[in-house]
Amino acid sequence: MSLPTLRLAALRNHLPPPLAATTSLSSLSPFTSIRRMSVPTTMKAVLVERTGGPEVLQFKTDQPVPTPQEGQLLVRNNISGVNFIDTYFRTGLYASPKPEVLGREGAGIIAAVGPNASGFQVGDRVAWLATGGYAEYTAVPAAKTVKIPDGVSDEDVMASFLSGMTVLSFVKETYAVQKGDWVLVHAAAGGAGFLMTQILKSIGAKVIGTAGGAEKCALVKSLGADVVIDYRSEEGKDWVKQVKEVTGGRGVDVVYDSVGKDTWEGSLEAVKRKGTIVWFGNASGPVPPLPLPKISPKCVKVARPTLFGYIETREEFEYYTNELFSRLKSGELKTKIHKIYPLEDIVQVHKDLEGRKTMGKPLLKP
Repeated sequence: MSLPTLRLAALRNHLPPPLAATTSLSSLSPFTSIRRMSVPTTMKAVLVERTGGPEVLQFKTDQPVPTPQEGQLLVRNNISGVNFIDTYFRTGLYASPKPEVLGREGAGIIAAVGPNASGFQVGDRVAWLATGGYAEYTAVPAAKTVKIPDGVSDEDVMASFLSGMTVLSFVKETYAVQKGDWVLVHAAAGGAGFLMTQILKSIGAKVIGTAGGAEKCALVKSLGADVVIDYRSEEGKDWVKQVKEVTGGRGVDVVYDSVGKDTWEGSLEAVKRKGTIVWFGNASGPVPPLPLPKISPKCVKVARPTLFGYIETREEFEYYTNELFSRLKSGELKTKIHKIYPLEDIVQVHKDLEGRKTMGKPLLKP
């Protein structure tokens, strides 16, 4: 073989592989230089153009695939999470621009890397926090994306990602739960409550969980909750009295209340003197404006945190994702998936969620 031929062969060995024959030139724009995966121009997605009930969720098959911008990644979603907060944006309880694609978390494969989105490669398996999860593809910030470690499934990640980090940050920072603390968890069989009960027990707290119905109560009990109250039962209607009896009249050290309107006053009664109430959801409607004299007699502290206030920096984000993945990988934290729905069944998903028919986390398969 001649010297020029040898040099040409060596050069070829260092060139990137050619694009697949199925990738047309027209489909390469606008991020040819960064893509190594064939991406269609349109996708399935759920669009919300106005606020309202579940009927405003429109399943579409011709939505444009987004282009990753500065610092973004394009992720082909394998599984997307459905959270109660999605219903708040759908109804307008929380303001957001319309039209929009709901969904604040997803897990899948990186299909393209935008400019200055360092640390990731096409083909990486990742989980992300952003918006637009009710779709086959989502452009997400690299700053809120993390690689999923081997040994942890996409399904387990999505059953615990947003809600798991929320729970971890609330029990570590909003109120630092200590061994022996009495903790009241409302909706303990829900997506967040299911995880919170386990994490609280791993700390050594004494947990009182509320749930609706015998099946949900049995689930909460199986997680190690010390006391479970069925608020749908005749006895459970006066759950405040039961909490007081269990704690010897003292009340709980902290209440984690994601229900809101139906439980806020009872939560104030059930908490101890100098105790803490953490409101973090509105499953039954928002907590009304709180008269300050209500919290004065017992010197009660109240908090209304959000996860994103605790994971603003990359260091904070990685701290909680690593903590979550470690617990999932070791088996210390169990997940429960209510059901994996096809994307086109999104209306039913929201009906089930708002009708309190779910037990565990509902997921979407885009």
